[in-house]
Amino acid sequence: MTKTTPGTPGPATRLGDLAWPDLDDRRPLVLLPLGSCEQHGPHLPLDTDTAVASAVAGRVVGRLRGEVDVLVAPAQSYGASGEHEGFPGTVSVGHDALRLLVTEIGRSVLRWAGRLLVVNGHGGNLVSLADAVTGLRGESRDVAWWPCLPPGSDAHAGRTETSMMLRLRRSAVRGERAVAGPTDPVHLLMDRLVAESVRGVSPSGVLGDPAGARASEGERLLDRMADRLAADIRAWRVSGRGRLGQPERQPVIAPAGAAR
Repeated sequence: MTKTTPGTPGPATRLGDLAWPDLDDRRPLVLLPLGSCEQHGPHLPLDTDTAVASAVAGRVVGRLRGEVDVLVAPAQSYGASGEHEGFPGTVSVGHDALRLLVTEIGRSVLRWAGRLLVVNGHGGNLVSLADAVTGLRGESRDVAWWPCLPPGSDAHAGRTETSMMLRLRRSAVRGERAVAGPTDPVHLLMDRLVAESVRGVSPSGVLGDPAGARASEGERLLDRMADRLAADIRAWRVSGRGRLGQPERQPVIAPAGAAR
């Protein structure tokens, strides 16, 4: 019998594990984890955003079991990460390609599914993601997006993300390399980020301070996000820009010029 770790969707809830007859007579809600392949400082793996979005989507399935028919689609690991392209390892498809990709995924999924929710792990995706979802909703498709944004989190590769990755994949965290970067709120750094990219603002790629990160804190952050997402799915209230639920804190959407 296959074992799964806590918060990991089992075979019956992973779209990629199913065959088409398993979807006959179903109109499920499909969760699409959307992340990035981008630098996360010298100590975190390139797929951090994807790992977090996938974990939150996986955990919410258990919370909704018996209430909502939910499937987790294979994660999309390439996003709009142009602001991080000063660092090797970053792979960005840019805003135009991501907008088109989300649009076409939405059109295809909603030929057989009832609803689509993009669970987004990378703030730089939000410009094109919101545009794509708004366009799909204008075509009368039931689609929304939701940001993995723990309240009070730092901007990038700091204590928040380091804590979550210590919980999710400790072996991939190079703790001995962790360094602090600028700790100003990201909205105060935005002008410089647009003009200089992340490398110009932080040579390490870190925006925040990983010091004090703990797996137990990562567990708490992931659980809080999954609880909030489950509540938002139950209510299913979508804003004019396609955002599911009421934000505890307004997510920072980088200007379109911040990344290609």
